[in-house]
Amino acid sequence: MTTFTILLAGELMATPRLRSQIASTRIIAADAGIAHAVTLGLEVELWVGDFDSCDAALLERHVEIPRQKHPAEKDATDGELAIDAARKRGASALVLAGGFGGQADHTLQHLMQVVGLARRGLGAFISSGNEEAWPLFDGEHLIDVPPGSRLSIIAFDDLAGLTLENVKWPLTERDVPFGSSLTLSNEALGPVTVGLKRGHGVIVAYPA
Repeated sequence: MTTFTILLAGELMATPRLRSQIASTRIIAADAGIAHAVTLGLEVELWVGDFDSCDAALLERHVEIPRQKHPAEKDATDGELAIDAARKRGASALVLAGGFGGQADHTLQHLMQVVGLARRGLGAFISSGNEEAWPLFDGEHLIDVPPGSRLSIIAFDDLAGLTLENVKWPLTERDVPFGSSLTLSNEALGPVTVGLKRGHGVIVAYPA
C-alpha cells in the first residue's frame, strides 16, 4: 500500500496522533498547504496549485520543491489536483491533512470528496490533528479512536440499518433519516465499529 498525505490549507494541529498517521507517507502540498510542511517537519515531493494563496516569501522559502503549476481559472481545486497527482504516482490511500477550517464550502467539499474517493476504491480520511473525518458507506468500518473521543455521524442521505458498537449510546440496525441529529455527539469507548446497510455520510471524531 502506498499512502500519500495531501497538505491542504485549512487548520492543523501537529498532534502526536497526526504525526503517527502520516509517518512514512509520501507528501504532496496543495498551494498554501505547504505551510504545514514546516509545522510537521515534512519533506514534500511535489507542490501543486496556482499559488495565488502563497506570498513571495513562502514561494522563495520552498524554491527547491518541484512544482506543478495550474492557471488560477480552472475547473478543480488545488486540493483535487494534488489528489489526482498522488493517484498518478500510485496512491492507494490518502490522508487529507488540514482539511477542516477556512472556507465552509471547501470543508464541505473535502467531506464529500473522501466519500467519493471511497466509492471509487481509494481509502481516504481527513485530519486536522484534533478533528478527523472518515467516509461512511455500506459495509462495516472500524474507526480506531481513543476512549473518550467524541464521535458523530453526518448523513448525506437517508441511512438504513446503521449499527454503532463500542460507544456510550450504541445503535443496532437503526434507520436514520437525512437531517436527523440522532447520531451527533456520541462517545467512543475505544475503537468503534460502524455498520451500514445503505446510505452515505461521514464519521467525524474528536480524538481524546
